[in-house]
Amino acid sequence: VYQHSFFASYLIYNLYTREVRELNPPEVSDSVLQFASWGVQGQQLLYIFENNIYYQADVQSSSWRLTSSGQEGVIFNGITDWLYEEEVLLSQAAHWWSPDSSRLAYLTINDSLVPNMLLPRFTGSLYPRGAEYPYPKMGQINPTVRLYVVTLDGSSLTTELRPPDSFEKSEYYVTMVKWVRLDRLSVRWVNRAQNMSILSLCDVTTGDCTKKHVMTSEKWLDRQNEEPVFSKDCTTFFITLPLKQGGHGTFNHITMISNQSEGQEVNLRHLTSGSWEVSHILAYDENTHSVYFLSSEEGSTQQQLYRVSTVDPFRKECLSCALFKSRCSYYDASISPQYQNVLLNGRGPGIPRTTFHRLSDMTKHKTVEANTVLRLALKNRRMPNDSAPGGQAVSERFSLGWDSVLVSSDSVIVARLDGRGSGFQGQRVLQEVHQRLGTVDIQDQITALE
Repeated sequence: VYQHSFFASYLIYNLYTREVRELNPPEVSDSVLQFASWGVQGQQLLYIFENNIYYQADVQSSSWRLTSSGQEGVIFNGITDWLYEEEVLLSQAAHWWSPDSSRLAYLTINDSLVPNMLLPRFTGSLYPRGAEYPYPKMGQINPTVRLYVVTLDGSSLTTELRPPDSFEKSEYYVTMVKWVRLDRLSVRWVNRAQNMSILSLCDVTTGDCTKKHVMTSEKWLDRQNEEPVFSKDCTTFFITLPLKQGGHGTFNHITMISNQSEGQEVNLRHLTSGSWEVSHILAYDENTHSVYFLSSEEGSTQQQLYRVSTVDPFRKECLSCALFKSRCSYYDASISPQYQNVLLNGRGPGIPRTTFHRLSDMTKHKTVEANTVLRLALKNRRMPNDSAPGGQAVSERFSLGWDSVLVSSDSVIVARLDGRGSGFQGQRVLQEVHQRLGTVDIQDQITALE
C-alpha cells in the first residue's frame, strides 16, 4: 500500500500433519488481511481486517474481534495510517504485545477530519483510477490518536492510557510505545511542532501515566522513536540526550536518570561524552552495572559495540573494535536476555556475517552466518570503494544498490555527501536546516559537485 504496508491472504500450515487452513475472520471466506502475525507465546494469532483487530488464542480456537470502530480510510485500529507509517512509527504495525502475551497495547488513529489527497493508481486499463487517502499538509488538521490496552483473557477489558494534561487539548503524536513490565508501559508523547516531548510510564490497569522526563528544543527534537532502557524496578532508566562538547557543538550521549519515585529529586548523570554519537542503547545489566550500546566513536561512518559502567568513573570499553578489523567496522548487535552472550551482525564494509560471542571473552566466537554463497559470487567482482567521510548516506555498511552497478560496470564515479542536515555528526550539523530545508543542504551538494 505504502512503504511498509501491504494486503495479503494467509494460510496456516501444520508442519507435522501437513494440514492447511485459511486465516479468515468469522463468517468471512477468501479474506484479504491488512496484517497478520504470531503472538509472543504458543500459537497466538493476531490479524487486522477492515481496520479492526482480531485475536485467536491458538490455531484451533475461533477468533474474536477486539475492536469494532474500524472504518476504511478513516479509523485505524492496530495499524498505521499514511502519516504514522511514513513519518512517525515507520512501520505498518501500531500494536505491542505485553511480555507475557496477556495484554495488547494498540493505537486508534482517527483521520475523519484530515483532508484527502488523490493518488492515481494504474490498474492496467487505459485510464488510471484515483484513490483518496488522508494526507495532512502543513497547517492542516492532523489525525487524532488514542492509546489503549486490551486484556486477552476473554473479557476484552480495555483501558485508555491518557496523554499528559499539557497535550490533552492540542495536537500530538505518539512516537514510541514499549512494555517495561507486565503492568507498565513507557510512552513518548510529542507535540505537533516537535519541539517538546514527554516520556511517561503508564499503569495499564488504571490508565494513569506519570511523567518521567520532559525534553524541549528551540528548533526540533530528533530521536523521538528511541526506546528507553529501564531497570527492573522502573526507578532508573537510560536514554540518549544532546550533550554540549565545547566548541564542537552537542552530541547524543547516554544519560542515566534515577530516583524517579514521587516526590524524590531526579538524579541525572551522563555516562558517555565526546565529539561522537551514541546511536543505540541495547541493554542494561543490573548485576554488573553495565550498559551496552552502539556508537560512532571510531568514526562517523562506523558503528561499534561498547560497554560502559554505571558506577563512577563510568569506565567504557569497545567490545568489537579489535574483531575482524579488515572485514567489518559497522555492527548491529543483539544481547541475550541474561546478558551472557551477544549476536554480532557485521554489516560491512566486507560481506555481512553474523557471529556468536560470550560477553566475558569476545575474542572467541562461533560463526552463525558467513554468507558464503554471496562471498563466492562476488569473489571475482570489483566492488566500489567509498572514501568520503560522513554519517547517513556515507557509512561503512555493506550495500549493493544501483550505484554499485554503475560503478562496477560502466566506469561511473559515484560520490556520496553528508552535508548539513545529516545525522551522526552532532546537533550543530543536523539542525543547520531548521526552517530552511532545501537551502544549505542543497548548497552543500552543489559545492561538492563544483
